[in-house]
Amino acid sequence: MRQIGLKGFTIGGGKPFFILGPCIIESEVLALRTAEALAAIASSLNIPFVFKSSYDKANRTSVKSFRGPGIKEGLRILKKVKDEFGLPILTDIHSEAEAEEAASVADILQIPAFLCRQTDLIVTAAKTGRIVNIKKGQFMAPQDMLNSIKKALSTGNENICVTERGSSFGYNNLVVDFRSLPIMRGFGYPVVFDATHSVQSPGGQGECSGGDRSMARYLARAAAAVGVDGFFMEVHPDPDNALCDGPNSIALKDLPGILKELLDISAVCAIQS
Repeated sequence: MRQIGLKGFTIGGGKPFFILGPCIIESEVLALRTAEALAAIASSLNIPFVFKSSYDKANRTSVKSFRGPGIKEGLRILKKVKDEFGLPILTDIHSEAEAEEAASVADILQIPAFLCRQTDLIVTAAKTGRIVNIKKGQFMAPQDMLNSIKKALSTGNENICVTERGSSFGYNNLVVDFRSLPIMRGFGYPVVFDATHSVQSPGGQGECSGGDRSMARYLARAAAAVGVDGFFMEVHPDPDNALCDGPNSIALKDLPGILKELLDISAVCAIQS
């Protein structure tokens, strides 16, 4: 298993790490307040933690949907989070033109699920030298993700993770095939389970996606039992009023209990690195 060093911890080193934060940067105040709360929770549980939030969500369901503050303002806010709390940062990129600029702040560049086959995007992200987290498309078989990994590897960058986030199952519904986790781990690179996007209902509310956040903890428990290297969860202080992915986001107040469960299960069902 490839091991990736990141700010005092190791991805793929046996102990799970956590990617946590609001879907979109709604404001500087909310980003900083959420990062501070998450950092305190992570410290109390002694878990490695990466703060995630997007400066732009280019694949929102409706043209009317809030997309974020944009790359300039968004990266300024993410840099402030990084500087004030010493946290590693993950954010999405949607085009090759964004890669270098995003890499000036982000420690992990994330390839969105809908773009996981975009060769030039993956290659450009990998060329920055940053860790690249490739989300498995809802339309992709797990074994096909090896081709996406090879695109990143073609640059010489071996710091790659892949993330499971559910597969399309009929209209406006996702399911998780937990066989995908050991299949993708078999490629030799760390695998992350995205618990909150896996309970999303894409386009399920007409002009926006729905979801059922109550199911996220149960899917995450199952992933912990199967064995993963990390967990991805969108977390918001007030999910019912979030500007993006509220229905599937975990409430900040519920997070500590969920994390404790995952740590306990992961300890019992330890996987080989």
